[in-house]
Amino acid sequence: MSPISNQRASGSDPFSRPVEEVAVSVRDLVTHYGDRKILKDISLAVRAGEILVIMGGSGSGKTTLLNHLLGLLQPTSGSIRILGQDINAIAKRDLSRLRQKIGVAFQGGALFSSMTVGENIMLPLREHTDLAVSTMEIMARLKLEVVDLAGFENLMPAELSGGMIKRAAFARAIIMDPKILFCDEPSAGLDPVVAAAIDELILRLRDAMGMSVVVVTHELESAFKIADRICVLDRGTILAIDTVENIRRSDNERIQDLLNRRIERTELDPEEYLRRLTEGGT
Repeated sequence: MSPISNQRASGSDPFSRPVEEVAVSVRDLVTHYGDRKILKDISLAVRAGEILVIMGGSGSGKTTLLNHLLGLLQPTSGSIRILGQDINAIAKRDLSRLRQKIGVAFQGGALFSSMTVGENIMLPLREHTDLAVSTMEIMARLKLEVVDLAGFENLMPAELSGGMIKRAAFARAIIMDPKILFCDEPSAGLDPVVAAAIDELILRLRDAMGMSVVVVTHELESAFKIADRICVLDRGTILAIDTVENIRRSDNERIQDLLNRRIERTELDPEEYLRRLTEGGT
């Protein structure tokens, strides 16, 4: 059980905690794409040292929320504080410094095909530090060892398997010892054995480095294995943020539909359907 498990079970309000105990704080976040409201008054907090899994069906808003947490989108209203700083209010230089404390493991790995594995992992160091190349190479080898890829630094991404690419992406994400790690669908597209190994890696990295980890996934087995708490999104709103066991036992019909992969059945109004076709409504 993780060091925060007793805290999460107590049900105490994470917003009431000291700033240093809250890695990410989202308050009343609203986002529109044109006239369409995508996120609707989202509020959540990621505690220091915990793994928060954000899950939901297709179109639930989880990718949009992740993009906001990374500072890639501006919300219509609301605030996002990362390590105590409002990322939509600070200067660009300060945001750049803040991002150096954040690691991101992208869904497809996002390794540059023209660079070796080692060069890919060293890239953040080249961009943000003045370290000697020899020092960067040592750091890259160390991080590769952490993710069980020792000795692979001279290979090209095309020579790696899907699971190895994911591991290399994690090595690059943690090269600067971040305080927060964001993971986008880390086990997507992997066979069950490799996916389980990625789950174990996330847990090991959190425990070894003391990071807060935010994972966006639709993989139920992975979510149940790694999460300290799960945030369930549906149509741009939060249905629940709770422990794995409480989410499993939830009496919310939409959550159970998601967990049991039940198709939502809606009654079709023929007149409404005809109006949408003829008027271009949504």
